[in-house]
Formats: sequence, structure tokens, C-alpha cells
Amino acid sequence: MVGVLLAVAGGAPAHASGYRYWSFWRGADAGWTYQQQGPSIAVPPDGAVDGWRYAVSPDGGQDAAKPRTGGSFAEICATTPAQEGRKRVAVVLDFGTAEDAGAAGAAVPGPRTACAGVAPKATSAEVLAAVAPPLRYDTNGLLCAIAGYPQTGCADQVGAAGAARPGGATSSADHGSGPDIGLIAGGALVAVLAGGAVLQARRRRTP
Repeated sequence: MVGVLLAVAGGAPAHASGYRYWSFWRGADAGWTYQQQGPSIAVPPDGAVDGWRYAVSPDGGQDAAKPRTGGSFAEICATTPAQEGRKRVAVVLDFGTAEDAGAAGAAVPGPRTACAGVAPKATSAEVLAAVAPPLRYDTNGLLCAIAGYPQTGCADQVGAAGAARPGGATSSADHGSGPDIGLIAGGALVAVLAGGAVLQARRRRTP
């Protein structure tokens, strides 16, 4: 969905091989499942595992790069006692590789896990803000950085030759939630589909 948004909003060329961004996953016994909702919409239940991976990925969705390690709620939250009126959510952060960062010898943080104790209605964005600040969003509400990583850029497009092109203007606002990524990308997709339908209808009416 991120790729759809950037292709529509930024006029991305068809030959682009992918984008550098944080993909969002939900942990399960069978492995990682791509999270269809954006982090400011998704509300994980008590005992859930949220996973994040920074990497060069194609247009998002199931083809995005998954976290390279599993996430066990029992292990991650073992030392975080349950509290009345609070829920616990395990978080797995995979900061990717130097190649993902797009800079030779780049200092990439090691993978980390954390257990967030938050309000029952807290979103995944609020969970993330509780355990991995600062977060950085762009002016469209796209999540650009977790725990301050990367320091610059936001969903940069990577061309066939490996050169990165900025995916959009960024802001330095460090807040726990923002406009939903999934909703923004979904709106762009709806606009594309609607435009195609109108074009087809016009063609059918043309003698």
C-alpha cells in the first residue's frame, strides 16, 4: 500500500525496484502476518506482538521484508508484570542491514524487543511511542523513523540502479500517532481505480 501511495502522489516511475521504509507486522504462532491497518488505526489486544522491519521492499503488502526474528509474547513480556486496567503488547524492531540503509558502512542499530504496558485502547502507534521514541512522521502522516532511525529520509524510492529518490517531504514532529498510513494509501488506490473505471465507461460510450 505504501508503494501505491508514493507512485500516485509522487509520480514514481514504473521501473522503480522498491522503497526504504518501515513495514508493519503482527506476530502469530505461524509467523509474521502483514498488518493491513496503519499503526494509528490498529488496536492490538493484550498479549499481541507488533513487528517492524526497515528495509528496501517492493510496493508493500505481503512482499515487504519481514522481521528476521520471531517474537514470543511470553518471552518478551516475561519480566513485565500484568497490571489492572493496562494491557501488555510485545514489540519486535528489526532495523535492517547497511545495504537496506543505502550507505556503505552505515551504523545500523541491532534488533531489539520491548514490552509496552499501555491503556487498553492504545493503538500500535501509541505502543511504539511508549517503547521506541522518538518517532518521526512526514507531513502526510507516513511513519519515517522509529527510535530516531533513519535520521533522514522517508520511504525513499530506490531506482533500478540503486539510487534513492526522496519519497516526500519530512517533518521533525516526534509524536505517538498520526494520520493512518493504510487509509492514506487506500485513498490513493481508490482514486486510481475510480479513474480507471471512468475511462473504461467513456470508451464504451464512444461509437
